[in-house]
Formats: sequence, structure tokens, C-alpha cells
Amino acid sequence: MEIKQISVQDLDFVVPLFDAYRVFYKQSSNLESARNFLYHRLNNKESYIFLALIDGNPAGFTQLFTTFSSVSLQPFFILNDLYVTPEYRKRGVGEAHLNQAKSLCISLHYKGVALETATDNPAQQLYERLHWEKDEAFFHYFWKNTNAG
Repeated sequence: MEIKQISVQDLDFVVPLFDAYRVFYKQSSNLESARNFLYHRLNNKESYIFLALIDGNPAGFTQLFTTFSSVSLQPFFILNDLYVTPEYRKRGVGEAHLNQAKSLCISLHYKGVALETATDNPAQQLYERLHWEKDEAFFHYFWKNTNAG
């Protein structure tokens, strides 16, 4: 397995995975919008996207966004997207992506990596096995702008 950081030139490999990820989360398939979104994240240097390849075939991806903690005065990553295609699940792809995120964090001297997941996501076992700690001290709230497209 190879994990590589992608650039705009690699979008053809990631767009179908990103679209499948969005469909998994009950969004309509839209390859053009998916491509446009990822193109702008990469072109504007707003995210890091990693692609897993197994025998040259796209097996999964992860996308990280940088944010900051005002309290600790440090940057950290939000692991916003992680997807492994069904045929490559249970083969270490998700673990490789999580470890890649940790390695990037260490190399940049960032505070850490945060992620959110559904309460019924079985990947929680993987996160905990890899020493990700469940935050039980804080609630997460979200205000939704109903006027946004």
C-alpha cells in the first residue's frame, strides 16, 4: 500500500472516492461539484488530501484542514474526511490514513488531530486502538444557516 499526498493533477483518482464518501453520508452524487470542491481546497492550499493506493488502485482517501486553538495558541488539524472503498476495508487502509495524519501533525509541530464521527460508526474501535481519545468533557454544537445553498 502506498499513501501519497495529492495535488490538483491527481484529482481523477480522488473525486470518485470523495463522491462515494458524500453518498455514504446521504448526499446526492455529483462528480462535478465534488471535483470543484476538491480543486478549490487544493488550489487555495486549504487542505491536505492523502490517497491510498493498493496495486495502483485507489483504495481510500483522507482530507485534513488546519485550524487553531486560541486557548493553547497552537494550530491543529481537523480530520474532516476519511473513506475506504468497500472492497479495501479491513486491510489497514483506514489505519494507514490515521497514522499519516499523525505523522503530518508531528512533522509540522501541530498540537494534534481532531475528528468527529457518527455515534454508530464501527471505526470508533480503530480510533481507540490507535490511542485517539474520546472527548467526554465537551459537547459539540452546530448552528445551521438555513439560507446557505
